[in-house]
Amino acid sequence: MTPFDLTLLLLLSNAVQNAMTGPDTSLTGGVVAACTLLLMNYLVAEVSGMNRRFRRFVQGLPTLFIHDGQLLPSNLAREHLTVDEVDRALREHGIASVKDVSLAVLEVDGSISALKYDDIVPGHQIVPGHQPHPRLRFLQKHQ
Repeated sequence: MTPFDLTLLLLLSNAVQNAMTGPDTSLTGGVVAACTLLLMNYLVAEVSGMNRRFRRFVQGLPTLFIHDGQLLPSNLAREHLTVDEVDRALREHGIASVKDVSLAVLEVDGSISALKYDDIVPGHQIVPGHQPHPRLRFLQKHQ
């Protein structure tokens, strides 16, 4: 669920509640309000499907917060994540330490994705901080 979806859900509940308890207690008022919000949601979804900039504005961007076994404190602070929350998320992925993580990303839906070194280059032992995989070098150049 994106922040936009949550906002739509809250607006729908408020519009329908106002139709039930407000001065206009007609079924038509609630249906019109709900249909208007759903139509707006459909239009925003269509535009965001065609326009990458608009999609980034509405949905946001994922945030990289662990790269090559190192926490990125500025990104953690920007997303209001604590080290304890990061450790808990890594344990949920079966990862014991930040040093074992190649990449970890806070997705736009609030979930955390983490890749161990073995996930990127299966069967290879990579020492954190030494000769990163080409994909990692690409990310370092474009941060």
